[in-house]
Amino acid sequence: MRRAIANACVVMAALAVLGAAWAHGPTRQKVRESIEINAPQAKVWAVIGNFQDMSWLAGVSKTEGEKGNEIGATRRLTLAPGATVDEELYKYEPEMMSYSYRITAVDVKVLPVTNYSSTLTVSPAPDGKTKLEWTGAFYRGYPNNDPPPELSDEAAVKAVSGLYRSGLEALKKKIESGS
Repeated sequence: MRRAIANACVVMAALAVLGAAWAHGPTRQKVRESIEINAPQAKVWAVIGNFQDMSWLAGVSKTEGEKGNEIGATRRLTLAPGATVDEELYKYEPEMMSYSYRITAVDVKVLPVTNYSSTLTVSPAPDGKTKLEWTGAFYRGYPNNDPPPELSDEAAVKAVSGLYRSGLEALKKKIESGS
């Protein structure tokens, strides 16, 4: 009898832990991509350091914003298909060649994320090159359990990582070619 009660307690405890894990919901995802650019830091910062200008990112057809590089500045990116992404600057450190921003509005069909924040940082690399790092943290586009595949953690990480990689590669090509 005691053994049966002990076994029942073990099963109930395991179910409680499993239930808590299922009820947990999404976890914050993180992406970090970087690239070395054969150019001085100042040249790279000159291209990316203006929060109001995201023309260097492929797929962005227009950037409109207010308040320049002040904390609280906003920008709206219009993408080539016409979708928009609204962003807000919350940290700007030109002496460190770094800034951080958050997305305040985006359709999850455009970028399958919520509560997205990101940082761009320019730093020295060997042989006079520059390292540009783009980091982001976010939740998947579907806030509840059992997300559809296009709004899952995997879809969110894949989309952000692909955006960062393609953006960094295009920027490297633009700066190194001098165009």
